[in-house]
Amino acid sequence: MRLSRSARLGATVTAVASFCVIAAAPAPKPGAPGTGDSYFPLLGNGGYDARHYTLDVAYDPDTDRLDGRTTISARATQNLSSFDLDLQKLEVTQVEVDGRRAQFTRDGDEIRITPRQSLHKNRDFTVAVTYGGVPEPLSGPIVFGSDYGWMKTPDGVFVACEPNAASTWFPSSDHPSDKATYDIRIKAPKGLTAVSNGRLVSTYDKGGSTYTHWREKKPMATYLATATIGKFDVRTGTTPGGTPIYVAIDPVLSNSNNVDVYGVTAEATDYWSEVFGPYPFEETGAIVDDMPQAGFSLEVQTKPVYSAVRNETTIVHELAHQWFGDSVSVAHWKDIWLNEGFATYSQWLWAEHKGTRSAHDSFIAGYDARPADSAFWQTVVGDPQRDTMFASAVYQRGAMTLQVLRERIGDTAFFKLLPAWTKLHRYGNANTADFIRLAEKISGQQLDGLFATWLFTKGKPAL
Repeated sequence: MRLSRSARLGATVTAVASFCVIAAAPAPKPGAPGTGDSYFPLLGNGGYDARHYTLDVAYDPDTDRLDGRTTISARATQNLSSFDLDLQKLEVTQVEVDGRRAQFTRDGDEIRITPRQSLHKNRDFTVAVTYGGVPEPLSGPIVFGSDYGWMKTPDGVFVACEPNAASTWFPSSDHPSDKATYDIRIKAPKGLTAVSNGRLVSTYDKGGSTYTHWREKKPMATYLATATIGKFDVRTGTTPGGTPIYVAIDPVLSNSNNVDVYGVTAEATDYWSEVFGPYPFEETGAIVDDMPQAGFSLEVQTKPVYSAVRNETTIVHELAHQWFGDSVSVAHWKDIWLNEGFATYSQWLWAEHKGTRSAHDSFIAGYDARPADSAFWQTVVGDPQRDTMFASAVYQRGAMTLQVLRERIGDTAFFKLLPAWTKLHRYGNANTADFIRLAEKISGQQLDGLFATWLFTKGKPAL
């Protein structure tokens, strides 16, 4: 078919315009090696958005060796010539992008991956990493001076990774701002139980091993993933409100258990669903392991992990995190009070609910117990710094801030604010400014002075 002169001219103009568009497209460049978080600049990665993780791990408690293959489905957010993943210590043997072998280099905890062809912005792609070794827990001042991450137990492993230890056991974009869904498949010696996030898809024995598959359908921050393995007594059912529940307790601790973990978990899940809004996940539960060296518990998504039998207060704290921290996650680690202050305040609400002490009295007791010259009042709760991000003031003064807010705006506005917050940012990320803005909108009051005093000013505020 021969085009007319006008048609040929139009085709030429179109081609020139297309060339200009192509020429204007940014050239592919490497993704950033971190999100730029002020506490952990190299955690997470730039240039792409992780959408789904498929973790296939095999663990041998006798040697403490972990062998894994992690497949990440992601979407490029820029034209990428290369991109990074976070992985600490473990050895990488192979990387594939979209099923084709890709080159990679290592710089400390960063893996720089160069696909055979650059990845265009908004393109979906997969990266699969085969790796192995003996995971090493992290230590230092951050988590109360305790080890954290992948921690060996007498019969398996206890996995609790806040804030920066997920990449000790799987390659990832290890920052809460890059949430994704998960399939987690665990191979462990027969006779051990592997517990992870979400709902149990399948479990079966083959040879001397047990294969377990868990699926978390809701977005999850990397630090909330677990693959805790050991001997457990498991109880399943539903809460009175209808939420499926899975509780695993180390039999070593069963006889010394002074707390009905299953009962409190069910009751608190249902009560918080009334106060904070609908439970955000498919399952609730608990993992109680014999791990005294850890010295802490963690709000693992759907199943908090407890390093020993804890009290009722700890359980209600960790379950409150399912809303404040897990569903609504911090945009940056400096906003950690949005997790810990809210969960601590939930302990005060629980005491109020049980009729043992009002939240106001809990506030006054904490306020009066600390003199003005106490170091407690020198922590800037709204930006507590990396090594003191879990200082007691982040928990207690964060909770005090919420009580002061409640007394300023009144119960009607305050208990409207909490579920509005969890609904607005459900499965996403938020920061302190977002919370202040919503509190002002719902209350109709200007509150920047209140938050400046309680979150960002050193010293004991006057009442």
